[in-house]
Amino acid sequence: MHSLKSVVRMKELRRKVLIPAFQLSELADESDTDALERVIKQGKGHPALSYKYRLGRSGELGCRYNLFPIVLDRTSAPWTLGTLFILSKLQDETLPVMATSHSRADDIGAFKEWLDCHDSPENLLFNFPKPKLRRTTYRYQGFLKQQIKAGELKAATAKRRMGTVISFYKWLISNNYFTPEHAAWEERDYQFSTKTTDGRIFSISVSSTDLSINAPKTESDFDGVIEDGGNLRPLSRKEQDWILEAAEVKGNSEILLLQLFMLSTGARIESACTLRARHFLDPNPAFSKSLTGDGQVYRLKSGPGTGIETKKNKIGTFQVPRNLYELLSTYAHSARAKVRKARYAAKHGAHHDIYLFITTQGSPYYSAKEDLQKFNPDLGRRYSKNGQGLRQFIKDHAIPYVRARYDERFFYRPHDLRASYGMNMTDEMMKLVQEGKITLNKARLNVKDLMWHSSMAITDRYLNYKNDLDVAYQAINLYGNRLRHWTDRAMKGLSIDD
Repeated sequence: MHSLKSVVRMKELRRKVLIPAFQLSELADESDTDALERVIKQGKGHPALSYKYRLGRSGELGCRYNLFPIVLDRTSAPWTLGTLFILSKLQDETLPVMATSHSRADDIGAFKEWLDCHDSPENLLFNFPKPKLRRTTYRYQGFLKQQIKAGELKAATAKRRMGTVISFYKWLISNNYFTPEHAAWEERDYQFSTKTTDGRIFSISVSSTDLSINAPKTESDFDGVIEDGGNLRPLSRKEQDWILEAAEVKGNSEILLLQLFMLSTGARIESACTLRARHFLDPNPAFSKSLTGDGQVYRLKSGPGTGIETKKNKIGTFQVPRNLYELLSTYAHSARAKVRKARYAAKHGAHHDIYLFITTQGSPYYSAKEDLQKFNPDLGRRYSKNGQGLRQFIKDHAIPYVRARYDERFFYRPHDLRASYGMNMTDEMMKLVQEGKITLNKARLNVKDLMWHSSMAITDRYLNYKNDLDVAYQAINLYGNRLRHWTDRAMKGLSIDD
Protein backbone atom coordinates (compact mmCIF):
# COMPACT_ATOMS: atom_id res chain seq x y z
CA MET A 1 0.00 0.00 0.00
CA HIS A 2 2.84 2.35 0.79
CA SER A 3 4.40 1.89 -2.65
CA LEU A 4 1.02 2.60 -4.35
CA LYS A 5 0.67 5.91 -2.46
CA SER A 6 4.23 6.76 -3.43
CA VAL A 7 3.43 6.21 -7.11
CA VAL A 8 0.28 8.36 -6.85
CA ARG A 9 2.24 11.19 -5.22
CA MET A 10 4.91 10.95 -7.94
CA LYS A 11 2.27 11.34 -10.64
CA GLU A 12 0.92 14.48 -8.94
CA LEU A 13 4.31 16.22 -8.78
CA ARG A 14 5.29 18.84 -11.33
CA ARG A 15 8.34 17.79 -13.32
CA LYS A 16 9.02 21.11 -14.98
CA VAL A 17 7.90 24.70 -15.25
CA LEU A 18 8.08 26.76 -18.44
CA ILE A 19 9.65 30.21 -18.27
CA PRO A 20 7.87 32.53 -20.77
CA ALA A 21 11.06 34.40 -21.65
CA PHE A 22 14.49 33.08 -20.67
CA GLN A 23 17.71 35.04 -21.28
CA LEU A 24 21.04 33.57 -20.29
CA SER A 25 22.84 35.92 -17.91
CA GLU A 26 25.81 36.03 -15.56
CA LEU A 27 26.50 37.79 -12.28
CA ALA A 28 28.40 41.08 -12.50
CA ASP A 29 30.41 43.15 -10.02
CA GLU A 30 28.70 45.94 -8.15
CA SER A 31 31.19 48.33 -9.77
CA ASP A 32 30.11 47.35 -13.30
CA THR A 33 28.29 50.46 -14.56
CA ASP A 34 27.02 48.69 -17.71
CA ALA A 35 25.42 45.84 -15.77
CA LEU A 36 21.69 45.56 -15.08
CA GLU A 37 20.25 45.41 -11.57
CA ARG A 38 17.59 43.02 -10.41
CA VAL A 39 15.64 43.60 -7.18
CA ILE A 40 13.82 40.71 -5.48
CA LYS A 41 11.31 41.63 -2.81
CA GLN A 42 11.61 39.56 0.37
CA GLY A 43 8.23 40.31 1.88
CA LYS A 44 6.91 42.89 4.31
CA GLY A 45 9.43 43.89 6.98
CA HIS A 46 12.40 42.34 5.11
CA PRO A 47 14.95 44.22 2.98
CA ALA A 48 14.90 43.52 -0.74
CA LEU A 49 17.65 41.40 -2.29
CA SER A 50 19.44 43.03 -5.21
CA TYR A 51 22.26 41.99 -7.50
CA LYS A 52 23.80 43.02 -10.81
CA TYR A 53 23.93 40.87 -13.93
CA ARG A 54 24.79 40.90 -17.61
CA LEU A 55 22.74 39.32 -20.39
CA GLY A 56 24.32 37.06 -22.99
CA ARG A 57 25.78 38.95 -25.92
CA SER A 58 23.20 39.82 -28.56
CA GLY A 59 25.15 37.98 -31.24
CA GLU A 60 25.61 34.86 -29.15
CA LEU A 61 23.56 31.88 -30.30
CA GLY A 62 21.42 29.95 -27.85
CA CYS A 63 21.09 32.57 -25.11
CA ARG A 64 17.42 33.53 -25.52
CA TYR A 65 14.43 31.20 -25.46
CA ASN A 66 10.68 31.45 -25.06
CA LEU A 67 8.96 28.74 -23.00
CA PHE A 68 12.26 27.45 -21.62
CA PRO A 69 11.76 24.39 -19.33
CA ILE A 70 13.18 24.41 -15.79
CA VAL A 71 13.50 20.88 -14.37
CA LEU A 72 12.07 20.61 -10.85
CA ASP A 73 12.95 18.35 -7.94
CA ARG A 74 10.50 16.73 -5.52
CA THR A 75 10.07 20.00 -3.59
CA SER A 76 9.29 21.91 -6.81
CA ALA A 77 12.67 23.68 -6.61
CA PRO A 78 14.79 24.02 -9.79
CA TRP A 79 17.25 21.15 -10.28
CA THR A 80 20.50 22.71 -11.46
CA LEU A 81 22.05 19.74 -13.26
CA GLY A 82 18.86 18.78 -15.06
CA THR A 83 18.25 22.34 -16.24
CA LEU A 84 21.84 22.83 -17.37
CA PHE A 85 21.53 19.62 -19.40
CA ILE A 86 18.43 20.98 -21.17
CA LEU A 87 20.19 24.29 -21.85
CA SER A 88 23.26 22.53 -23.20
CA LYS A 89 21.21 20.43 -25.64
CA LEU A 90 19.42 23.57 -26.85
CA GLN A 91 22.71 25.36 -27.46
CA ASP A 92 23.92 22.43 -29.57
CA GLU A 93 21.00 22.92 -32.00
CA THR A 94 21.06 25.51 -34.79
CA LEU A 95 17.25 25.69 -34.95
CA PRO A 96 16.05 24.34 -31.60
CA VAL A 97 12.57 22.87 -31.24
CA MET A 98 11.21 23.77 -27.83
CA ALA A 99 8.70 20.90 -27.84
CA THR A 100 11.66 18.48 -27.87
CA SER A 101 13.19 20.29 -24.88
CA HIS A 102 9.86 20.09 -23.04
CA SER A 103 9.82 16.32 -23.59
CA ARG A 104 13.44 16.02 -22.39
CA ALA A 105 12.58 18.04 -19.28
CA ASP A 106 9.64 15.71 -18.55
CA ASP A 107 11.94 12.70 -18.85
CA ILE A 108 14.68 14.19 -16.65
CA GLY A 109 12.02 15.37 -14.19
CA ALA A 110 10.68 11.82 -13.95
CA PHE A 111 14.21 10.55 -13.31
CA LYS A 112 14.66 13.18 -10.60
CA GLU A 113 11.39 12.06 -8.98
CA TRP A 114 12.76 8.52 -8.82
CA LEU A 115 16.04 9.72 -7.32
CA ASP A 116 14.20 11.81 -4.70
CA CYS A 117 12.22 8.76 -3.56
CA HIS A 118 15.46 7.44 -2.04
CA ASP A 119 17.20 8.51 1.15
CA SER A 120 20.30 10.02 -0.47
CA PRO A 121 19.35 11.13 -4.01
CA GLU A 122 22.59 13.04 -4.61
CA ASN A 123 24.67 9.98 -3.69
CA LEU A 124 22.45 7.72 -5.79
CA LEU A 125 22.92 9.97 -8.83
CA PHE A 126 26.65 9.12 -8.91
CA ASN A 127 26.49 5.60 -7.50
CA PHE A 128 28.26 3.13 -9.83
CA PRO A 129 29.71 0.28 -7.72
CA LYS A 130 31.15 -2.97 -9.05
CA PRO A 131 27.92 -5.04 -8.88
CA LYS A 132 26.26 -4.14 -12.16
CA LEU A 133 22.64 -4.23 -11.02
CA ARG A 134 23.37 -1.82 -8.16
CA ARG A 135 24.52 0.92 -10.52
CA THR A 136 22.02 3.79 -10.82
CA THR A 137 21.37 3.43 -14.54
CA TYR A 138 20.54 -0.28 -14.24
CA ARG A 139 18.39 0.31 -11.17
CA TYR A 140 16.40 2.95 -13.05
CA GLN A 141 16.00 0.60 -16.01
CA GLY A 142 14.60 -2.03 -13.61
CA PHE A 143 12.20 0.54 -12.16
CA LEU A 144 10.89 1.46 -15.63
CA LYS A 145 10.39 -2.21 -16.49
CA GLN A 146 8.41 -2.67 -13.28
CA GLN A 147 6.19 0.27 -14.25
CA ILE A 148 5.58 -1.28 -17.68
CA LYS A 149 4.70 -4.63 -16.10
CA ALA A 150 2.31 -2.96 -13.65
CA GLY A 151 0.59 -1.13 -16.50
CA GLU A 152 1.62 2.27 -15.10
CA LEU A 153 3.78 3.28 -18.05
CA LYS A 154 3.73 2.59 -21.78
CA ALA A 155 6.77 0.79 -23.15
CA ALA A 156 7.37 3.55 -25.71
CA THR A 157 7.45 6.18 -22.95
CA ALA A 158 9.82 4.08 -20.86
CA LYS A 159 12.10 3.59 -23.88
CA ARG A 160 12.22 7.34 -24.46
CA ARG A 161 12.90 8.11 -20.78
CA MET A 162 15.73 5.62 -20.62
CA GLY A 163 17.26 7.11 -23.76
CA THR A 164 17.09 10.61 -22.29
CA VAL A 165 18.75 9.46 -19.07
CA ILE A 166 21.56 7.82 -21.06
CA SER A 167 22.03 11.12 -22.92
CA PHE A 168 22.05 12.94 -19.56
CA TYR A 169 24.83 10.72 -18.18
CA LYS A 170 26.87 11.10 -21.35
CA TRP A 171 26.63 14.86 -20.84
CA LEU A 172 27.61 14.59 -17.15
CA ILE A 173 30.67 12.49 -18.01
CA SER A 174 31.81 14.54 -21.02
CA ASN A 175 31.53 17.78 -18.99
CA ASN A 176 33.54 16.32 -16.09
CA TYR A 177 30.79 16.47 -13.50
CA PHE A 178 31.92 13.01 -12.43
CA THR A 179 33.73 9.90 -13.62
CA PRO A 180 31.83 6.68 -12.89
CA GLU A 181 33.72 4.12 -10.85
CA HIS A 182 32.40 1.42 -13.18
CA ALA A 183 30.75 1.64 -16.60
CA ALA A 184 27.28 3.24 -16.63
CA TRP A 185 26.28 0.78 -19.37
CA GLU A 186 27.71 -1.61 -21.92
CA GLU A 187 27.68 -0.41 -25.50
CA ARG A 188 27.99 -2.29 -28.75
CA ASP A 189 27.83 -1.45 -32.46
CA TYR A 190 25.93 -3.43 -35.03
CA GLN A 191 24.85 -3.05 -38.63
CA PHE A 192 21.59 -3.74 -40.37
CA SER A 193 20.37 -3.41 -43.93
CA THR A 194 17.40 -1.35 -45.02
CA LYS A 195 15.72 -0.51 -48.30
CA THR A 196 14.86 2.91 -49.72
CA THR A 197 11.48 3.69 -51.28
CA ASP A 198 12.99 3.16 -54.74
CA GLY A 199 14.35 -0.29 -53.83
CA ARG A 200 18.02 0.49 -53.12
CA ILE A 201 19.57 -1.45 -50.21
CA PHE A 202 22.14 0.10 -47.91
CA SER A 203 23.68 -0.61 -44.51
CA ILE A 204 23.43 1.48 -41.37
CA SER A 205 25.77 1.33 -38.38
CA VAL A 206 24.00 1.76 -35.04
CA SER A 207 25.23 1.93 -31.44
CA SER A 208 23.10 0.41 -28.69
CA THR A 209 23.42 -0.11 -24.95
CA ASP A 210 22.25 -2.90 -22.70
CA LEU A 211 19.97 -0.33 -21.01
CA SER A 212 17.65 0.00 -23.99
CA ILE A 213 14.02 -0.97 -23.45
CA ASN A 214 12.08 -2.77 -26.16
CA ALA A 215 8.85 -1.13 -27.26
CA PRO A 216 7.37 -3.42 -29.93
CA LYS A 217 4.55 -2.02 -32.04
CA THR A 218 1.27 -3.82 -31.58
CA GLU A 219 -0.56 -4.22 -34.86
CA SER A 220 -3.74 -6.18 -35.34
CA ASP A 221 -6.07 -6.72 -38.26
CA PHE A 222 -8.97 -6.47 -35.80
CA ASP A 223 -8.24 -3.03 -34.32
CA GLY A 224 -9.97 -1.09 -37.08
CA VAL A 225 -7.00 1.25 -37.31
CA ILE A 226 -4.27 2.09 -39.82
CA GLU A 227 -0.65 2.54 -38.73
CA ASP A 228 0.37 5.86 -40.32
CA GLY A 229 2.41 7.92 -37.86
CA GLY A 230 0.22 6.42 -35.12
CA ASN A 231 -2.83 4.18 -34.96
CA LEU A 232 -5.46 6.08 -36.94
CA ARG A 233 -9.15 5.20 -37.25
CA PRO A 234 -10.76 6.30 -40.50
CA LEU A 235 -14.21 7.78 -39.88
CA SER A 236 -17.08 6.59 -42.04
CA ARG A 237 -18.77 9.12 -44.35
CA LYS A 238 -21.65 9.26 -41.88
CA GLU A 239 -19.32 9.98 -38.95
CA GLN A 240 -17.58 12.71 -40.95
CA ASP A 241 -20.95 14.39 -41.44
CA TRP A 242 -21.67 14.14 -37.70
CA ILE A 243 -18.53 15.96 -36.56
CA LEU A 244 -18.95 18.75 -39.11
CA GLU A 245 -22.57 19.09 -38.06
CA ALA A 246 -21.46 19.44 -34.42
CA ALA A 247 -19.17 22.38 -35.26
CA GLU A 248 -21.88 24.00 -37.37
CA VAL A 249 -24.55 23.66 -34.69
CA LYS A 250 -22.16 25.02 -32.03
CA GLY A 251 -21.51 28.05 -34.24
CA ASN A 252 -17.75 27.60 -34.32
CA SER A 253 -16.77 28.54 -37.89
CA GLU A 254 -13.03 28.16 -37.28
CA ILE A 255 -13.34 24.59 -35.96
CA LEU A 256 -15.71 23.71 -38.79
CA LEU A 257 -13.28 25.01 -41.43
CA LEU A 258 -10.24 23.45 -39.73
CA GLN A 259 -11.82 20.00 -39.73
CA LEU A 260 -13.19 20.45 -43.25
CA PHE A 261 -9.68 21.34 -44.49
CA MET A 262 -8.19 18.26 -42.77
CA LEU A 263 -10.87 15.97 -44.19
CA SER A 264 -10.44 17.46 -47.68
CA THR A 265 -6.63 17.51 -47.91
CA GLY A 266 -5.24 14.98 -45.40
CA ALA A 267 -3.47 17.78 -43.54
CA ARG A 268 -2.25 17.14 -40.01
CA ILE A 269 -3.37 19.45 -37.21
CA GLU A 270 -0.17 21.51 -37.30
CA SER A 271 -0.59 22.21 -41.02
CA ALA A 272 -4.28 23.12 -40.87
CA CYS A 273 -3.78 25.42 -37.88
CA THR A 274 -0.82 27.27 -39.44
CA LEU A 275 -2.44 28.18 -42.75
CA ARG A 276 -1.72 31.84 -43.43
CA ALA A 277 -4.34 34.42 -44.42
CA ARG A 278 -2.29 35.42 -47.49
CA HIS A 279 -2.75 31.95 -48.96
CA PHE A 280 -6.44 32.73 -49.51
CA LEU A 281 -6.36 36.42 -50.41
CA ASP A 282 -5.10 36.01 -53.98
CA PRO A 283 -7.59 37.79 -56.30
CA ASN A 284 -6.64 35.50 -59.21
CA PRO A 285 -5.80 32.03 -57.85
CA ALA A 286 -4.64 29.38 -60.35
CA PHE A 287 -6.52 26.09 -60.30
CA SER A 288 -5.45 22.71 -61.67
CA LYS A 289 -7.32 19.56 -62.64
CA SER A 290 -8.12 17.24 -59.75
CA LEU A 291 -6.59 13.76 -59.61
CA THR A 292 -9.94 12.26 -58.58
CA GLY A 293 -12.19 13.47 -61.38
CA ASP A 294 -13.31 16.49 -63.35
CA GLY A 295 -13.09 18.97 -60.45
CA GLN A 296 -10.41 21.59 -59.88
CA VAL A 297 -7.92 22.04 -57.05
CA TYR A 298 -5.65 24.76 -55.76
CA ARG A 299 -2.12 23.45 -55.25
CA LEU A 300 -1.00 24.81 -51.89
CA LYS A 301 2.72 24.39 -51.25
CA SER A 302 3.58 23.61 -47.63
CA GLY A 303 6.66 23.15 -45.49
CA PRO A 304 9.71 25.32 -44.70
CA GLY A 305 9.52 28.76 -46.30
CA THR A 306 5.74 28.67 -46.82
CA GLY A 307 4.62 29.47 -43.27
CA ILE A 308 2.68 26.19 -43.09
CA GLU A 309 4.02 23.74 -40.51
CA THR A 310 4.59 20.14 -41.61
CA LYS A 311 5.75 17.00 -39.85
CA LYS A 312 9.56 16.75 -39.85
CA ASN A 313 9.69 19.89 -42.04
CA LYS A 314 8.58 17.89 -45.06
CA ILE A 315 7.94 19.86 -48.26
CA GLY A 316 4.79 18.97 -50.15
CA THR A 317 1.61 20.24 -51.79
CA PHE A 318 -1.97 20.08 -50.55
CA GLN A 319 -4.62 19.59 -53.24
CA VAL A 320 -7.32 22.00 -52.01
CA PRO A 321 -10.67 21.50 -53.81
CA ARG A 322 -11.78 24.70 -55.55
CA ASN A 323 -15.04 25.02 -53.60
CA LEU A 324 -13.13 24.69 -50.31
CA TYR A 325 -10.53 27.24 -51.43
CA GLU A 326 -13.29 29.71 -52.29
CA LEU A 327 -14.95 29.08 -48.92
CA LEU A 328 -11.69 29.76 -47.07
CA SER A 329 -11.12 32.86 -49.21
CA THR A 330 -14.56 34.12 -48.23
CA TYR A 331 -13.70 33.52 -44.57
CA ALA A 332 -10.31 35.30 -44.94
CA HIS A 333 -12.15 38.42 -46.23
CA SER A 334 -14.95 38.20 -43.63
CA ALA A 335 -15.61 40.66 -40.81
CA ARG A 336 -15.31 37.78 -38.33
CA ALA A 337 -11.74 37.03 -39.46
CA LYS A 338 -10.80 40.72 -39.41
CA VAL A 339 -12.02 41.11 -35.82
CA ARG A 340 -9.85 38.19 -34.73
CA LYS A 341 -6.84 39.56 -36.60
CA ALA A 342 -7.28 42.86 -34.76
CA ARG A 343 -7.39 41.02 -31.42
CA TYR A 344 -4.21 39.17 -32.37
CA ALA A 345 -2.45 42.44 -33.23
CA ALA A 346 -3.58 44.03 -29.95
CA LYS A 347 -2.30 41.05 -27.98
CA HIS A 348 0.87 40.09 -29.87
CA GLY A 349 1.69 43.11 -32.01
CA ALA A 350 1.56 43.39 -35.80
CA HIS A 351 2.43 40.20 -37.68
CA HIS A 352 3.70 40.32 -41.25
CA ASP A 353 2.28 36.88 -42.06
CA ILE A 354 -0.74 36.34 -39.83
CA TYR A 355 -2.47 32.97 -39.41
CA LEU A 356 -5.78 32.33 -41.17
CA PHE A 357 -7.40 30.85 -38.06
CA ILE A 358 -7.22 32.75 -34.76
CA THR A 359 -9.07 31.99 -31.53
CA THR A 360 -11.69 34.30 -30.09
CA GLN A 361 -9.06 35.44 -27.53
CA GLY A 362 -6.78 36.59 -30.35
CA SER A 363 -4.24 33.73 -30.19
CA PRO A 364 -3.12 31.21 -32.82
CA TYR A 365 -4.43 27.65 -32.61
CA TYR A 366 -0.91 26.37 -33.20
CA SER A 367 2.45 28.15 -33.11
CA ALA A 368 4.71 27.30 -36.05
CA LYS A 369 8.33 26.45 -35.22
CA GLU A 370 9.43 29.38 -37.38
CA ASP A 371 7.51 31.78 -35.12
CA LEU A 372 8.63 30.10 -31.91
CA GLN A 373 12.28 30.61 -32.85
CA LYS A 374 11.76 34.38 -32.78
CA PHE A 375 12.49 35.50 -29.23
CA ASN A 376 9.73 37.54 -27.60
CA PRO A 377 10.92 39.11 -24.31
CA ASP A 378 7.35 40.17 -23.46
CA LEU A 379 5.75 36.73 -23.78
CA GLY A 380 3.40 36.20 -20.85
CA ARG A 381 2.06 32.66 -21.22
CA ARG A 382 3.63 29.47 -19.83
CA TYR A 383 2.47 26.96 -22.42
CA SER A 384 2.93 26.34 -26.12
CA LYS A 385 0.14 26.51 -28.68
CA ASN A 386 -0.23 23.07 -30.25
CA GLY A 387 -3.86 22.76 -31.24
CA GLN A 388 -5.39 22.63 -27.75
CA GLY A 389 -8.37 24.68 -28.95
CA LEU A 390 -9.35 22.09 -31.56
CA ARG A 391 -8.69 19.18 -29.21
CA GLN A 392 -10.73 20.80 -26.44
CA PHE A 393 -13.66 21.43 -28.79
CA ILE A 394 -13.62 17.79 -29.86
CA LYS A 395 -13.58 16.61 -26.24
CA ASP A 396 -16.10 19.07 -24.78
CA HIS A 397 -18.50 19.59 -27.69
CA ALA A 398 -18.13 17.39 -30.78
CA ILE A 399 -17.96 13.97 -29.10
CA PRO A 400 -20.77 14.70 -26.57
CA TYR A 401 -22.94 16.07 -29.41
CA VAL A 402 -22.50 12.95 -31.57
CA ARG A 403 -22.95 10.58 -28.62
CA ALA A 404 -26.18 12.26 -27.55
CA ARG A 405 -27.71 12.10 -31.06
CA TYR A 406 -26.17 9.26 -33.06
CA ASP A 407 -23.74 6.86 -31.38
CA GLU A 408 -23.17 6.69 -27.60
CA ARG A 409 -19.77 4.99 -28.10
CA PHE A 410 -18.42 7.45 -30.69
CA PHE A 411 -14.87 8.73 -30.28
CA TYR A 412 -12.27 10.36 -32.51
CA ARG A 413 -9.05 12.36 -32.45
CA PRO A 414 -7.84 15.12 -34.79
CA HIS A 415 -5.36 12.82 -36.53
CA ASP A 416 -8.19 10.43 -37.47
CA LEU A 417 -9.33 13.06 -39.97
CA ARG A 418 -6.15 12.43 -41.97
CA ALA A 419 -6.90 8.70 -42.10
CA SER A 420 -10.48 9.53 -43.14
CA TYR A 421 -9.15 11.58 -46.07
CA GLY A 422 -6.87 8.70 -47.01
CA MET A 423 -9.80 6.29 -47.14
CA ASN A 424 -11.96 8.80 -49.02
CA MET A 425 -9.26 9.15 -51.69
CA THR A 426 -8.71 5.39 -51.79
CA ASP A 427 -12.43 4.85 -52.43
CA GLU A 428 -12.42 7.46 -55.21
CA MET A 429 -9.35 5.93 -56.85
CA MET A 430 -10.79 2.42 -56.71
CA LYS A 431 -13.94 3.67 -58.46
CA LEU A 432 -11.75 5.02 -61.27
CA VAL A 433 -9.97 1.64 -61.44
CA GLN A 434 -13.30 -0.22 -61.67
CA GLU A 435 -14.43 2.17 -64.43
CA GLY A 436 -11.23 1.42 -66.34
CA LYS A 437 -10.05 5.03 -66.28
CA ILE A 438 -6.78 4.32 -64.41
CA THR A 439 -4.74 1.25 -63.50
CA LEU A 440 -4.42 -0.11 -59.96
CA ASN A 441 -0.76 0.89 -59.92
CA LYS A 442 -1.70 4.46 -60.91
CA ALA A 443 -4.28 4.49 -58.09
CA ARG A 444 -1.59 3.45 -55.60
CA LEU A 445 0.76 6.17 -56.82
CA ASN A 446 -1.97 8.83 -56.65
CA VAL A 447 -2.90 7.94 -53.06
CA LYS A 448 0.78 7.88 -52.12
CA ASP A 449 1.27 11.39 -53.54
CA LEU A 450 -1.91 12.78 -52.00
CA MET A 451 -0.97 11.44 -48.55
CA TRP A 452 2.73 12.43 -48.84
CA HIS A 453 3.74 8.87 -47.96
CA SER A 454 7.44 8.09 -48.06
CA SER A 455 6.76 4.39 -48.58
CA MET A 456 4.31 2.51 -50.79
CA ALA A 457 3.91 0.01 -47.94
CA ILE A 458 2.04 2.66 -45.91
CA THR A 459 -0.20 3.48 -48.90
CA ASP A 460 -1.07 -0.19 -49.29
CA ARG A 461 -2.41 -0.20 -45.73
CA TYR A 462 -5.17 2.11 -46.92
CA LEU A 463 -5.81 0.09 -50.06
CA ASN A 464 -6.03 -3.14 -48.04
CA TYR A 465 -7.83 -1.71 -44.98
CA LYS A 466 -11.43 -2.68 -45.73
CA ASN A 467 -10.53 -5.96 -47.36
CA ASP A 468 -8.37 -6.99 -44.38
CA LEU A 469 -11.17 -6.17 -41.93
CA ASP A 470 -13.75 -8.08 -43.98
CA VAL A 471 -11.52 -11.16 -44.17
CA ALA A 472 -10.68 -10.99 -40.46
CA TYR A 473 -14.28 -10.69 -39.30
CA GLN A 474 -15.44 -13.34 -41.74
CA ALA A 475 -12.93 -15.75 -40.18
CA ILE A 476 -14.15 -14.81 -36.69
CA ASN A 477 -17.78 -15.36 -37.66
CA LEU A 478 -17.05 -18.75 -39.26
CA TYR A 479 -15.11 -19.86 -36.21
CA GLY A 480 -17.88 -18.51 -33.97
CA ASN A 481 -20.51 -20.58 -35.79
CA ARG A 482 -18.37 -23.71 -35.47
CA LEU A 483 -17.73 -23.04 -31.78
CA ARG A 484 -21.47 -22.48 -31.16
CA HIS A 485 -22.21 -25.87 -32.76
CA TRP A 486 -19.88 -27.66 -30.34
CA THR A 487 -20.99 -25.71 -27.25
CA ASP A 488 -24.66 -26.50 -28.05
CA ARG A 489 -23.83 -30.20 -28.34
CA ALA A 490 -21.89 -30.08 -25.09
CA MET A 491 -24.74 -28.30 -23.30
CA LYS A 492 -27.21 -31.01 -24.34
CA GLY A 493 -24.95 -33.61 -22.80
CA LEU A 494 -24.86 -31.84 -19.43
CA SER A 495 -27.32 -32.55 -16.64
CA ILE A 496 -28.16 -30.25 -13.71
CA ASP A 497 -27.81 -33.23 -11.39
CA ASP A 498 -24.24 -34.06 -12.56
